[in-house]
Amino acid sequence: MSIESVGTSLNRIDALGKVTGESQYSGDRAVTGMLFMKVLMAERPHARVLDIRIDKALASPGVVAVYTAKDLPVNEYGLQIPDQPVLCGPGADKPYTDIVRFVGDQVAVVVAENETQAAVAMKLIEVDYEDLPPLTDPVTAMRPDAPLLHPDRGDSNICVHYKIRKGDVDAGFNQADVIVEGEYHTPVQEHAFLQPEAGLAYLDEEGRIVVESAGQWTHADRKSIAHALDVPEEQVRVIYPAIGGAFGGREDLSVQIILALAVMKLKRPVKIIWSRRESIIGHGKRHAVILRAKWGATKDGKLVAVQNEIIGDGGAYMYTTNKVLGNSSITSTGPYAVPNVKTDVYGVYTNNIPGAAFRGFGAPQALFMAETQMNKLAEKLGMDPVEFRLKNALRDGDTLGVGTPTPNPTSIVQCIEAARDAFKWKRTTKRKSKTSNEKNLKGILKGRGFAAGFKNVGFSFGYKENCWAKIEIHGNTEMERVVLHHAGAEVGQGFQTVMVQVASQVLGVPIGMIEMKTSDSATQGNPGSASASRLTFMAGNSVKGAAEAALEKWKAEERPAVAEFQYFAPPTTPMDKETGYSMPNFQYAYVAQAVDVEVDIETGHVRVKRIVSADDVGKAINPDLVVSQIEGGIVQAHGYAVMEEFKTKDGRVLTDQLSTYLLPTILDIPEKVESILVEVPDPNGPWGARGMGELPYLPVAPAIAAAIHNATGVWIDEFPFTPERVLRALGKIN
Repeated sequence: MSIESVGTSLNRIDALGKVTGESQYSGDRAVTGMLFMKVLMAERPHARVLDIRIDKALASPGVVAVYTAKDLPVNEYGLQIPDQPVLCGPGADKPYTDIVRFVGDQVAVVVAENETQAAVAMKLIEVDYEDLPPLTDPVTAMRPDAPLLHPDRGDSNICVHYKIRKGDVDAGFNQADVIVEGEYHTPVQEHAFLQPEAGLAYLDEEGRIVVESAGQWTHADRKSIAHALDVPEEQVRVIYPAIGGAFGGREDLSVQIILALAVMKLKRPVKIIWSRRESIIGHGKRHAVILRAKWGATKDGKLVAVQNEIIGDGGAYMYTTNKVLGNSSITSTGPYAVPNVKTDVYGVYTNNIPGAAFRGFGAPQALFMAETQMNKLAEKLGMDPVEFRLKNALRDGDTLGVGTPTPNPTSIVQCIEAARDAFKWKRTTKRKSKTSNEKNLKGILKGRGFAAGFKNVGFSFGYKENCWAKIEIHGNTEMERVVLHHAGAEVGQGFQTVMVQVASQVLGVPIGMIEMKTSDSATQGNPGSASASRLTFMAGNSVKGAAEAALEKWKAEERPAVAEFQYFAPPTTPMDKETGYSMPNFQYAYVAQAVDVEVDIETGHVRVKRIVSADDVGKAINPDLVVSQIEGGIVQAHGYAVMEEFKTKDGRVLTDQLSTYLLPTILDIPEKVESILVEVPDPNGPWGARGMGELPYLPVAPAIAAAIHNATGVWIDEFPFTPERVLRALGKIN
């Protein structure tokens, strides 16, 4: 039986449950006899906790327990390094855990019979703080005389420093006929997923601590929980219910350890749901980054030298700053061949909310700089920006800044050409001068812009990238039922549907015959994270391998036919500390975009009329899901570029509600998005597929910046492009 599932736009297998409300999210979960938890956050950016008095809270009606730092067996956690206390306060064995480093640091938790009682009791906890000066500017924090935020982690607040040294930059600039220098600032962004942090924890029939909460990597969550509780990993079980969005914001833990702590001590189920305000101040954000660039090109349009400095605000704790800025290092020269590169990338501890994973993972910030530099160079050379890109675009065999070639095939040229052709880009060599006196009657100026980008697929820098799957085939003479086991997180991207399509294609059975068992660390092997645009590639290969192995057993008349498979990606290598030389990734994916905008020079409003996005997906397993990823990514990036403004003052959050942190509505998003699926097969991908979930996000901001410049003649090197910022750039306000 032959069924062609791969390449077909099948309906999502989770669609019905989500539109009918049958699917349960973390906040929906409930069991008989459960207690409720509330968490006390510090609400101050930098302080020492001198004393915590809980007697009044314990005496409050309905309260079962109050926990502080002294109740943690191992009071530390962190996805990369354990530099964050679970609860800040005195009494822990580890030094410096009595220090609060950002407003969302957790100080105490209350467990009560109901949520109202827990909330009342939380207000009765008395905490004595010694406020310390907040350090909120990363440049200031880099100074040798800056106060150390993590004295146990070295003699500097610089927690990350990557170097790239390729060729001879000084000689390269001597060859340049045109040099462009610039400083760019990219902002914090709130993930704003639909459901805030929530979870339910309890003991299962085998006495294991079960934590049901949204996340992106079951087995990593389990490891962190077990470490803090000082129990074997097998005593902790992590299950993901339906997940209301993630975008990187659920890679780092929030409520999981404190829920598990309460269950370990009380032996009763416990539930928590954060408010939106708690979510906004309590979880990490996209890194704010300062980027300084000096780029040179010859008069015939060839890049000869790039010098970059990137300073990322890591916030209070490491989270994934080291990995995010590693990706910024790679992408900071754009998808172009440059013979001479000097780049320094810094991550810095501050008392701001931690910088965390967010869709694009450091590439949107680096590419805003790189692509704006490309557009400025093209203008200074009198060249069309598309032609300038094609002249410098990476091709098979060209080396990145880290000195090694991109894995073949390199498809940025195909993406640039596809976006150019679909947009019907008309060649230009000189921008038409426009001023506020040369406008139509409505004060609307029109412009267009172009940008490109690329990003890694899968984990990087020497990690042994792998993914597990299991397939069961049941029946006698004919296949009657197939069970697919995979712990990969379905965070809204359609992952489960794609995996069922992969199994269906290999086994030749309809998708309705396949039952999927998902996201349970106790019954499934390690899937890796739902991040790094990796799941279609990695999980697709693991499911394909498991299905092929099970099919062989079926043909050999094993009943049931059961097979597990662990896929290992091609190896990568870490960056050399002095030169950056490495083979950091086993594959990349590529994108190019063209945009039309309107700028109202009287109000400063920027309206994006049309975006054409050409994304190389290798092979679209489910074309409609790919298009939805492109459209969703562009809308999210449009909010980042045009209107989302996360405001703080001295480390305190001013936009701590969705009424003040404004997200795009359907009336604000681009009027038209055209998705162009470029399919240049990856030889290692399942049926040639590459990961693409982050791709459409990457070039949006620099493409809009170029279009604003095309409309107004003004470069704006900091976003979001709010009306106030646009009017200031136009000289209409101070």
